[in-house]
Amino acid sequence: MGVLLGNQVLTLFALALVMNNYFGFYSSWSDLFGTEGSSAAAIVTDAEAGQGDPGTPSSKGVQIIGSAHVPLITTRKGHSGGRLEQVVISGATSRLSSPAYVYLPPQYFEKRFANTRFPAILALTGYPGDARNLVTRMNIPTVAAKAIDRNEMVPTIMVLMRPTVAPPRDTECMDVPGGPQVETYFTKDLRESMAGAFRVGTDAANWGVLGGSTGGYCALKMSMRHPEAFSSAVSLSGYYKAPIDATTGDLFGGSAKLQDENDLMWRLANLPQPPISVLVTSSKKGESNYKTTLAFLAAVKPPMQASSLILPSGGHNFNTWNREVPQALPWLAQQLHVPVGETPATPSASASPAS
Repeated sequence: MGVLLGNQVLTLFALALVMNNYFGFYSSWSDLFGTEGSSAAAIVTDAEAGQGDPGTPSSKGVQIIGSAHVPLITTRKGHSGGRLEQVVISGATSRLSSPAYVYLPPQYFEKRFANTRFPAILALTGYPGDARNLVTRMNIPTVAAKAIDRNEMVPTIMVLMRPTVAPPRDTECMDVPGGPQVETYFTKDLRESMAGAFRVGTDAANWGVLGGSTGGYCALKMSMRHPEAFSSAVSLSGYYKAPIDATTGDLFGGSAKLQDENDLMWRLANLPQPPISVLVTSSKKGESNYKTTLAFLAAVKPPMQASSLILPSGGHNFNTWNREVPQALPWLAQQLHVPVGETPATPSASASPAS
């Protein structure tokens, strides 16, 4: 009986481990039990990259941990995929900090762009998420490098993170009354810290945000609530109203008004629509957000603009998002404006998802 019971426990443990490795729910035991701090372990530094480019030193708001080249398969000589920096980004106002990856396109290191500021995209995982999944499972830096090399998107800096900056709590990117100020961190602190460490634009027109699942809700909400921070957003399988459960706790401090303001369908029906562009994705078969996505699209009115990418089938997982990102990422980059006075290369042509 003891052996049979032990076999059952080990089998369940193995299945849980396989599921966690596939979906990336937790990256470590400390992450699972909520004891993980904000510091990030250093990745193996690429021998050619050294300890970082002199033009991108650590700053008060951004600590650079390591650096590696982004692979790019191309027949053109002299073309590279850019570089991926592992960092910790701290916020002066929110007093929050979180590990992240920063993708720098190859043009960032070219002499002709030495004084150029670039547009930027914040990419978010779902909850609880792991920023590494954006690199290893969704290959976002490689997808971006390929799109830039093919002139499908302008050279763009990317910040890859998870929305869980106050682990283990799922804040749904909220400024929680009496709790962590996550919305302030993403819409104010992160952009200021990035501008102090890298050559990124500082206007809303220079910034977009992309996310999957919880990250998709955060992307839509933060751009709708803060058009002064993000001018465009992509929601991959996102939802439109924050859940309340054991992982979130009380997000609204008992305020029905605050709860309404974070309900995206309520905002479309009751508040002036912001001058932003958004792309939402879903699947006719396999996604639970299909009907609400259609309702969201129908509710959008000018000056807000909405496009959609609807697959015939696809579940709520990395396989589906990997099919959507090669179209969604260039679409988002095309919505951004190059900082005034700057001249990154302009894409010649690119297909945009149609609504």
